[in-house]
Amino acid sequence: MLAPLGALAAPYAAMVMDARTGEVLHSRNADTRLHPASLTKMMTLYVAFQAIERGEITLDTPVQISRNAASEPPSKLGLRAGQTIAFRFLLRAAAVKSANDAATAIGEAISGSEEAFATRMNRTASAMGMSNTTFRNAHGLTQSGHMSTARDMSVLGRHVIYDFPQYYNLFSRRSANAGVATVRHTNRRWLDSYDGGDGIKTGYTRAAGFNLVASAQRGQERVIATVFGGSSTAARNARITELMDMGFNRAPSRATISPPRPPAAMLTGTVTTGNPGKTIRVSGIVATSLRPVARPTATTTPAPDVVVAALNPDILNTVVAEAIDAAVTEALASVLAEPPQETQVAAQGAVPAVMPIARPSTEATVIAETTPEPETIAAAGPEVVTRISTSGGRHWGVNVGRYNTRYNAERVLLKVALNEMTALDGALRRVTQRSGGFDANFMGLTREGADLACRRLQARGTMCFMIGSEG
Repeated sequence: MLAPLGALAAPYAAMVMDARTGEVLHSRNADTRLHPASLTKMMTLYVAFQAIERGEITLDTPVQISRNAASEPPSKLGLRAGQTIAFRFLLRAAAVKSANDAATAIGEAISGSEEAFATRMNRTASAMGMSNTTFRNAHGLTQSGHMSTARDMSVLGRHVIYDFPQYYNLFSRRSANAGVATVRHTNRRWLDSYDGGDGIKTGYTRAAGFNLVASAQRGQERVIATVFGGSSTAARNARITELMDMGFNRAPSRATISPPRPPAAMLTGTVTTGNPGKTIRVSGIVATSLRPVARPTATTTPAPDVVVAALNPDILNTVVAEAIDAAVTEALASVLAEPPQETQVAAQGAVPAVMPIARPSTEATVIAETTPEPETIAAAGPEVVTRISTSGGRHWGVNVGRYNTRYNAERVLLKVALNEMTALDGALRRVTQRSGGFDANFMGLTREGADLACRRLQARGTMCFMIGSEG
């Protein structure tokens, strides 16, 4: 009898990983570059989730389907060229049905073209450490050079779980409303048969064979298993079950969860979203300063021993880091609360010398709806000035990572602020709690200021991406 075509064409590879720690529990040919097929859509969806979080697109954004997307071969949702559909339905179709037309439409909606989206996919993969992966398209159909490995796909699966837990349930839905049709999960048989199974993604092409990245959770344990090159759906599911069982047997019952570090923003050039007033530029070399040279002002120098301690990473990493951070926070608060003597408001009601001189710019300085009399200013003391961008009426900021605890996020914000005082001048440190952890943000920047801050932080090796919100 003849062996199935998939078995003849596709080499076998596998990996089993403890999702909590990233520890490899089993591997075979894990670094061999093979065809990932629709496992590719994990990255397509990851970048889509990233774009939603950064405000580049929303779940309700209407997407017009191109001829290129509509012409993709099955599996597909059946989209027509010129048709408009909400972005959320494309996500459901790509995650649940593995629809190729939906995947291409996602890439075009975010980056303008499939080629540009593939570039963004590759940059994100590189930032994750997926060193043996190259994407050429958003759907995973066989294309020259479109390759990955069992290890890289396991790493990607772990990022999907921990970086976007709010969307992870998409990968376990047995069916979903995709706007134009109700779609059924491509891996529902395994999900229904395996205790704790909740995702993630199947893939099949003749060149790839039957692929699967699966995840399951039992109690406090979570295991990721990846298979490339299965000879059939049944054979692949049987093998993934064996690997999962092996993983749960080998994984410790207790382990400290150590989520992967989310990749830094890897956008290049100018990315214009659906709103013409919102443009994000987050990489490249700064040719000229986007901020004017600060005019000389009187300053007060904090206690030298406190500042030196705060700027010394070796001390911050010791067991007394918490006490030092508290001391630095108190010192900075004191400096900000008590302006230098030479800048105190005079009895006549003069404006404090620390306030900036007005300059032509797209930046507006907001003090109050009406200008109070000098006597009122003198009585009230120095005012807090907040800068907002008038471009599209938006506030801008930068994100420097997501952390397990609020303390860790605040600590990173303080360290970054001290190391980059010029670029982050006037920014407000803000910790935002999300389902995946605590985001460390600097807010209150102009678009240009946030752009410059991210460039400088990335040059120092600090992860950073711009964020914008309605003003």
